[in-house]
Amino acid sequence: MGTGKVRKKRKNKVKRNYLSLGKILLLFTLVIYMSSCTKGLVFNQFKPVENNQWHKDSIINFVINSTDTIQKNNIFITLRNNKDYEFSNLFLIVGIEFPNNYQIVDTLEYEMTTPEGRYLGTGISDIKENKLEYKTNVTFSLKGDYNISIQQAMRKTRDVDGLSYLDGITDVGVQIEKAK
Repeated sequence: MGTGKVRKKRKNKVKRNYLSLGKILLLFTLVIYMSSCTKGLVFNQFKPVENNQWHKDSIINFVINSTDTIQKNNIFITLRNNKDYEFSNLFLIVGIEFPNNYQIVDTLEYEMTTPEGRYLGTGISDIKENKLEYKTNVTFSLKGDYNISIQQAMRKTRDVDGLSYLDGITDVGVQIEKAK
């Protein structure tokens, strides 16, 4: 009579060990998968836009500390917008200040919708994320801090002054990946 109870306990213990091993393998697989997705990622940071209204004088800054002066990189501007974004395009003023104070400033235009008016980008909710190519095969030739600044430069047709507030942009980011 006593041996029957011992066998049941052993079977339950073996089942628990298999379940624990399965959970560990699943966790290990997820960690490997997640790390492989970001293997070439050098920098990725978002900053929220207050009240989803980007003021025309609000400059969003990112500081990238570079120690690799050989690797080529691709730089992307990443944006998240919601359904309050009312334009089919987006104008940005993007600058890079090098560690030696040399500066490059570009005015960029990106499409934000299809010709039919559907938002571009990824996401299944009301928020879409856009990964916009900025510069490719860039080498950070100097060690030190690079400052990337981003400012919206939107205006309505036939309007000389820019929009005071650009509605619908929730987050602005910079992503840097190793060039392949």
